[in-house]
Amino acid sequence: MLSLVLIIVAALFFTGIVIRTKSLASGRKGPGIMQPIKDVIRLFKKGAVYSETTSFIFQVAPTIYFASIIMAMLVVPFGGTKGLISFNCDFIFFAYVLALGKFFSILSAMDTGSSFEGMGASREALYSMFAEPAFFILMGSFALLTGYTSFQEIFAALHIGSYISYALATLATFVLIMIAMIENSRMPIDDPKTHLELTMVHEVMILDNSGFDLGLILTGGYLKFAIYGALIVNLFIGIVDYQYAIPLFFVIQFMMAVTIGLIESFMARFRMSHNAQFIVALTSVSLLIFFGALLILGKFN
Repeated sequence: MLSLVLIIVAALFFTGIVIRTKSLASGRKGPGIMQPIKDVIRLFKKGAVYSETTSFIFQVAPTIYFASIIMAMLVVPFGGTKGLISFNCDFIFFAYVLALGKFFSILSAMDTGSSFEGMGASREALYSMFAEPAFFILMGSFALLTGYTSFQEIFAALHIGSYISYALATLATFVLIMIAMIENSRMPIDDPKTHLELTMVHEVMILDNSGFDLGLILTGGYLKFAIYGALIVNLFIGIVDYQYAIPLFFVIQFMMAVTIGLIESFMARFRMSHNAQFIVALTSVSLLIFFGALLILGKFN
């Protein structure tokens, strides 16, 4: 329950910090940190408009997408505290419940009958498919290293002590940040500010969503960022006392938000043909973590 509350609180500020960092990096004051949440609240007060060409799938997809993210939140632990849902191999459930939400968002985009939204949906499916092996190799490596298969047990048993373990944690942080960027369609994979359909990925998928439905989609994105931030926090806090772990949670979330803001400020967007190569390269980084785990276990002796 504690992890659920902390993720929700972090999500309230995460995207605002990213936007504020980008504004300061470009020499502008920018909107307030709470502006994204204010925008979502305004959307929640509006009704949704549905095209006559769409079916019930388009109407229920935002709710299923949001519900899948809530379910994924329930699996994430915090230090020595289990998530509300915890069982062996729960990281597989985590990945595929998020995939279920992504699947319905892709169906929703295709249900509109728009060629532009179908093009964005195909890109979203491709990028998610390429990012999946990196996550599973990462978590599988930690499961091999610790001897456990649930999120809470893996993170509780993962002690950062040697130079190799510090390197593994750094590489894992990089992989999780990049997966978060891919899953939320941010730079350098996608630009959330672009309005050119030929280069849009996620934004073109939600062109027909409005009102309450659009609010659910945006809120889901904010929560998803905080979820991956919580996984990164768990890499480092282990079973630290709550009086230190809770402040550390928000410090690491803040650092992740600032890092994403700086990446989006100073890194150009990749050409569309290079996105797949970049995402597949994350699997190579995860393989380095796998070999590092084998090295620690003495499998190369």
